[in-house]
Amino acid sequence: MLEIKINDAIKASMLAKDKVRLESLRAIKAAILLAKTADGAQEISDADVLKIMQKLVKQRRESAETYRTAGREELAAAETAEAAVIEEFLPKSLSAEELEAELTRIISEVGAQSPADMGKVMKAAQAALAGRADGRAISECVKRLLAK
Repeated sequence: MLEIKINDAIKASMLAKDKVRLESLRAIKAAILLAKTADGAQEISDADVLKIMQKLVKQRRESAETYRTAGREELAAAETAEAAVIEEFLPKSLSAEELEAELTRIISEVGAQSPADMGKVMKAAQAALAGRADGRAISECVKRLLAK
């Protein structure tokens, strides 16, 4: 299970005295514990953990961009480093070509013909590509493919 893998990585980071990695992993663990207490559940699925980690990566990237525009490169570097650690536990992201191929397949399966069918395609794509592609990238590619 992914949560156990993260806990093991926390222990390894403590032994290695890797501060950045340890902080990143503790942020994941805190977010997981917060999600558990919000739902009142004892266990959380790997799919939910992946969603949490994707959200954390997105937050780190947005923070890094904000810091860069403010001229705080050292803070941006720290956020980028944390995002990289969290990404290690996420499935490999699809390249633009792989994403387009997957979406073309999904569009044909759903039978979408026009941009009006975008909702059906997005629903199927979000389910099929969860954790492997960003929602914004999926949306942009679907719009482009349906406009053809």
